[in-house]
Amino acid sequence: MLKGDWDPQRYCQFRSERAQPFHDLLHRIPPLRVQQAADLGCGTGDLTRLLLDCWPEARIVGVDSSADMLRVANQLQGAGAANTDRLRFERADIASWRAPEPLDCLVANASLHWVPEHARLLRHLVGQLAPGGVLAVQMPRNRDQPIYRAATSLLAESPWCQRIAAEALTVTVESPAFYAHTLAGLGLQPAVWETIYQHALPSAAAIVEWLAGTTLRPVLACLDANEQAAFLAALTTRANALYPAGPAGVLFPFRRLFFVASCPDSG
Repeated sequence: MLKGDWDPQRYCQFRSERAQPFHDLLHRIPPLRVQQAADLGCGTGDLTRLLLDCWPEARIVGVDSSADMLRVANQLQGAGAANTDRLRFERADIASWRAPEPLDCLVANASLHWVPEHARLLRHLVGQLAPGGVLAVQMPRNRDQPIYRAATSLLAESPWCQRIAAEALTVTVESPAFYAHTLAGLGLQPAVWETIYQHALPSAAAIVEWLAGTTLRPVLACLDANEQAAFLAALTTRANALYPAGPAGVLFPFRRLFFVASCPDSG
């Protein structure tokens, strides 16, 4: 797993922008009766709770490796936000977690890109589906954006190259064809697509803050507070040149890869 825990407050600054792909993913899941479901990489669990309304008969487990994220999820649960015995949260590595019984639907929203070896990972996930079950996944596929190239370039410079490993920004997202062929080879019927969201943000500094809550987390974990501030300031200077503000702020194009894959029904 990557070094450094998640900061729920920082991550949730862009709550609505991060939620839209989850809604779009759910919209493409075919109608099915769900009794057992899981949300891998559930974070604070606010989106996981939406699954309770989608599948009124389902028992749902949200799985995440972050103690801080799950602390928020359990606080909301205990405070009565959709408090129900149909939903529980569990701390585990999503790469090795296994459901206690076959799942009718397994959702992984913006989480699998943190896990390497996707051919192996998909076999592991598909092996947990019940007959007729569905695997629904969304991952960022946005590394062609200039801000990521700027971050990579900055990490190659002193003093950062002495403090931070070059692979700190590495994530795993394969091509759409890889997922289509791999899932079909596992006996599923996949639908694979991409969407580019045009996020309207107030400034280029907001793009850097967005990344600080996700992509840059392993980088910032290697630095103390003063170094973190210096690194983010240097990246913001480069972002200002790459994303000049207009009357509506800046647009941050964000490409995401989706797939929904259905297992054959045993009947």
